[in-house]
Amino acid sequence: MGSAPRTPETLNSTGNVETFAAHPVPFRHRMSVRNRLLFFVAAWLIVLMPFLFWWSTWFGRRLSNSQITEYLNDDKHPRHIQHALVQVGERMARQEADAAPWYPQLLRLASHPVEEVRNTDAWVMGQDTSTTAFHETLLTMLQDSSRMVRGNAALSLVRFGDAVGRTQIIALLQPAPIEAPVAGRVIDTDRIGISIRQGGLVAKIQNGSRTTEVRSPISGRIRTLSVALGATVTANTEIATISPSSEQVWEALRALYVVGQRDDLPAIRYYEQIALFPPAPE
Repeated sequence: MGSAPRTPETLNSTGNVETFAAHPVPFRHRMSVRNRLLFFVAAWLIVLMPFLFWWSTWFGRRLSNSQITEYLNDDKHPRHIQHALVQVGERMARQEADAAPWYPQLLRLASHPVEEVRNTDAWVMGQDTSTTAFHETLLTMLQDSSRMVRGNAALSLVRFGDAVGRTQIIALLQPAPIEAPVAGRVIDTDRIGISIRQGGLVAKIQNGSRTTEVRSPISGRIRTLSVALGATVTANTEIATISPSSEQVWEALRALYVVGQRDDLPAIRYYEQIALFPPAPE
């Protein structure tokens, strides 16, 4: 017969053998229903919030007529205005008659203080070439302070058969120079070749306790950087150039196919060379 299992032994203070039981397994506390519920809600919000943000800013989300009217007048949320403009533009492209009631709003938004709104508006007005007021408004937008608004206005004017914005279309093919808005010391820059969106950060300039962010006027890639970290620059000094995005180049080349002249060939041939000998990937 096998002997019974021995219990651990030790000597007590009197020298007698004393046995003691094995250490008990610690009690495992289960998560309370309240804590489990809080954990579930937190996990759900982590998933839900990015989706709701994407859903609220996605221009493809279909808007009702009342929502379009509401969004076009929502000056506190420029993204709402852009969303509504895109929806109106799509209806105009499909030649739907129900887009006409919003035309006065499109004319008003041509002078909106937010550049992105004017830029989208210039594109939308090119979707209906039968409206004389759009043609006239686009002509005035060729004098806009924004390079992209002027370019989009010129592209839309081509739809009207008007080549008056041809020089602005050529400018869309050119690298965008970026100048230092203030004097100071360069404390941060991005790298050459990096893809950048319109409004993306290119550099930071420090002047005393004030830091100024220098942002790109167009989407594309950083082509050149004329300053190094720690360098001191003066105001209006060129610090970088941005090569235009492929989408911008494509739209400009399409327009020049219609209104281009022989003098435009040097700007076009540069992209012919890029197509034949594309740059090596990073």
